[in-house]
Amino acid sequence: MTGVSVALPGVDAPEGLLEPVAPDAAPVDPAVLIGKKGLRYKDRATRIGLHLAFAALTDAGLLDGARLRAPGDRVGVVVSSNLGNVDTVCRAVETIAKETTSGLSPMDTPNASSNIIASETAIRFGLRGPNLTVCNGAGSGLDAVRWAGLLVRSGRVDHMVVVGVEPDNPVARRLVGGPVADGGAALVLSRSGEAGPAKALLGAGIRNAPAGSAPARPAGTTAGAALWLTDEPEHVPPGQRSLGLTGWGELSGALGVVQCAAAVAWFAAGGDGPAQAVAGGAGATLLAPGHAS
Repeated sequence: MTGVSVALPGVDAPEGLLEPVAPDAAPVDPAVLIGKKGLRYKDRATRIGLHLAFAALTDAGLLDGARLRAPGDRVGVVVSSNLGNVDTVCRAVETIAKETTSGLSPMDTPNASSNIIASETAIRFGLRGPNLTVCNGAGSGLDAVRWAGLLVRSGRVDHMVVVGVEPDNPVARRLVGGPVADGGAALVLSRSGEAGPAKALLGAGIRNAPAGSAPARPAGTTAGAALWLTDEPEHVPPGQRSLGLTGWGELSGALGVVQCAAAVAWFAAGGDGPAQAVAGGAGATLLAPGHAS
């Protein structure tokens, strides 16, 4: 991991994930970081996703202002978002029901694409590598990290931007039954030697627990991890340290990516042993930058 960014109410850097959540913190304003140009007709999730991608690419040294400093066809994007553009989709369905398709706005309709966050990120920053969205529940963020790691390790790309983002709006709240985090995190995974210093190393990624199965730690996770990143206490061995990352509302598809960002912050603060992220049947082992392979 060579780049990382966080955008949540009250938190604009990874180290903020290790602190208590500030009550009544101001929502993220992407225009402050990336400017208003190009945001006018974008939904909330896409705006925050662009903010996160810009910050992570810049942190990795791959973006100099608006200029990409790596071949675009060697940089890809994978986004994790379960709620993403659900407000746009519901609004479009409602409009069609009341006015037929003639009532749809030509500026709003493209935002109904399930891949809109990933595609807009690619267009804005000139990323022509693999481009996809993962949206399969609580494990979605860690699945996105795993897929990005596979693409980098296979040599298909030199860098993958991983964005986990969820918006807070009335439609999303109705679906989850409460507040949504309204933000997320992003990572840049890079091949060794293709970018700046590593902030963390990505170990094994696991996905083996079917939906609805009894809670169990995914096979292959590190029982002796120095830090567990999970809000599912049944996964944490007795006496071991854990970090739940709650307080902003439902993180959903952003959870796994936020967990990885928190691991980066923990390593930067002196954490040395493996960190183990677990969410929704998915798992990922994260190692300190100086860990010997």
